[in-house]
This record gives sequence, structure tokens and C-alpha cells, in this order.
Amino acid sequence: MEIYRGKRLIVEKKEIVLPDGRKKERVVIHPGGAVAILPVAGDDCYLIRQYRFAIDDYIFEAPAGTIDEGEEPHETAYRELIEETGMKAETFTPRGWIYPSPGYTDERIWLYLAEGLSPSSDYTMDDDEVIEVVRVPIRELMAMVVDGRIVDAKTICLICRCLA
Repeated sequence: MEIYRGKRLIVEKKEIVLPDGRKKERVVIHPGGAVAILPVAGDDCYLIRQYRFAIDDYIFEAPAGTIDEGEEPHETAYRELIEETGMKAETFTPRGWIYPSPGYTDERIWLYLAEGLSPSSDYTMDDDEVIEVVRVPIRELMAMVVDGRIVDAKTICLICRCLA
């Protein structure tokens, strides 16, 4: 049973059957897919420092965004990189995908390494985003994860997939 339908989000209450046959009622959130991109230029990469209203704070993140209807993940990566950083990339290398929180959502986030950066104004930032682009030495990324400066799960996974 659908509980809520928004522009990009569906909340559903449903009866599930566990592998052992027990039946339970659960709520599942269907936000659609998303992408996260690690843009790299030489020994540096670009993160964004973005205000997130749900936590009422700014956090460091990889540029990211939701996949529009009819769009392929690599197309979203191209668009979102420009929207959030003002840069386009010559190459996008897929780094797989993750389930960020499979306990209550079926969201899948595709991960990309972006290289060959140059300025672009093909797309503009969404009007509800408050973003600062920050250049970070690649050698600093893992330290930022370990010491808690980067707390965003998709960004942590992306860093691990790109630097491992």
C-alpha cells in the first residue's frame, strides 16, 4: 500500500515474507537511483561542502544527484558534475554501485571516477542547493574519512572504490 508519493520519493507499507516463511509488515522507501562522482585533477580532487537541511549542517560530499526518469547513470553523472562543480570530465570510469541503507530503502547509487576536468556552464545548480566547491589533495581523503571530516556514506564508499 502506497503511503506517500512525492516528486522523487515513494513510501510503501507492505507485507513481506522472510526466508523462513514468517510474515512481517515493513515500510520501504523508493527514492529512485542516484550517482556519486569523484572528480580528480592531478594530485587533487574536488568535493563539495553542502548544506543538508535534514541534519541542519554542512558536510563534505562527493558531487552527486538523483537519476531523472529515462536517464542512464552515466548521463546523470555528466549532468550532476557540471551542476554541482561547474566542471565537465573527459572520462567517467564506473566504480560499481552501492546500497546506502538497505534496511529500509531500495536506493542504488552508482559510483564514478571523473578525470580530464574542464570548466562548463552547460547546466546550472538546482535552486535549493547551497554548495561550495572545495579542492582537496587526494592524499588527504582517507585522513578526512578516519578523523570524521567526511561522514557521508556514499562519499566514503566512493573514496574506497577509487583509491583502493
